[in-house]
Amino acid sequence: MQEPTFLILTALAAAPRHGYGVIQAVEELSGGTVKLRAGTLYGALDRLAEQELITVDREEAVEGRLRRYYRLTDAGAGVLAGEISRLRRNAEAAEEQLRRRPGGLAAGFAYGR
Repeated sequence: MQEPTFLILTALAAAPRHGYGVIQAVEELSGGTVKLRAGTLYGALDRLAEQELITVDREEAVEGRLRRYYRLTDAGAGVLAGEISRLRRNAEAAEEQLRRRPGGLAAGFAYGR
């Protein structure tokens, strides 16, 4: 799973959000390193909806424009949980390999950044 997809699913994990809310949440979750453009986001939302990982929660008119809210489905929550486990295993394996490095974690590695 690519990082933007992971972050979109994460942004929708706690509560439904509209598109701009997802963009803001992804930027915040990534510490500002992932900034989604609207075209990229809506393409990803359409793909995730086709995969039944997210669904439209509701729509409302705001200042004459339709605002669509998306939410994570149970299937999406399962996929997200699986990805969290996979990333955690990979991070632990990487950390173990760094411990085996001469000098340990501190040798050339700023842990926790």
